[in-house]
Amino acid sequence: MELNPTQIAAVVDLFKTEDDESDGDDDKPISGTASSMGPGNIGPAKGSDVSGKAEPVIDSKDIWSEAEVPEGAEYDQLYDPRPQPEYDILYSQSVTSEDIFLQMGNKTPMTASCENMTIKIKLPDSKMSDVELDVKAKFLDCRTPKYKLGLHLPHPVDHKNGKAKWDSKTETLIVTLKMSREYDMFNF
Repeated sequence: MELNPTQIAAVVDLFKTEDDESDGDDDKPISGTASSMGPGNIGPAKGSDVSGKAEPVIDSKDIWSEAEVPEGAEYDQLYDPRPQPEYDILYSQSVTSEDIFLQMGNKTPMTASCENMTIKIKLPDSKMSDVELDVKAKFLDCRTPKYKLGLHLPHPVDHKNGKAKWDSKTETLIVTLKMSREYDMFNF
């Protein structure tokens, strides 16, 4: 049995439900809530947090909050012509004969087992009286009339109990700081 095009269209109309759209309706805009949404509708509404409670609106023109600014950023000056001195960061650990000969301790040669961080800053043509040193938990600031060093430390340190020593022969400032990392209780 052969069907002509009008009969085929009639059969298609028999199986078509009211929800189905025809091919000719592709150009029609879709009505509903999805069509009225745009990129601004993604995420929580402005002025509310994820739980739906309204957060306090701060009338400030600040770009960053105080928590977003990294420690030591106040020392960064873009137009300071003083060069950065050469420096080395060394790690040291306290070992006993049990650690070396009997291997009874849990110390390894890695920096995870080190307790102290030593920063050697070479300041040629400088005197000890010219050196200004400021140490924070994650930042070291060393300044002389000729040099400026703003160093973000690789590990947090106990900045209140550090030691600084001036070596006049090599014109080097040696700063020794005890590291205070989060998981040190497992490494020692």
